[in-house]
Amino acid sequence: MKNFKYVVQDEVGLHARPAGLLVKEAGKAASAVTIECKGKTADAKRLLAVMGLGVKKGDEITITVDGADEAAVAASLEEFCKNNL
Repeated sequence: MKNFKYVVQDEVGLHARPAGLLVKEAGKAASAVTIECKGKTADAKRLLAVMGLGVKKGDEITITVDGADEAAVAASLEEFCKNNL
């Protein structure tokens, strides 16, 4: 299991566009991908679940990847977060 933390920089938080992009990126993985914020956890491959977290600017999220391709997926998602969130 691999995980990393990221503080959201986007002015409006994890709204529809970046959430959709995150779900699309997570969907490429064979591994299970979860996102956690403020004590709530969601499947990062489900758009409504991710948006339901209500992530705002300055919130710290933890993304956890568990499965066969976890190292590559975690690195890919961390880079995605730095470029899009």
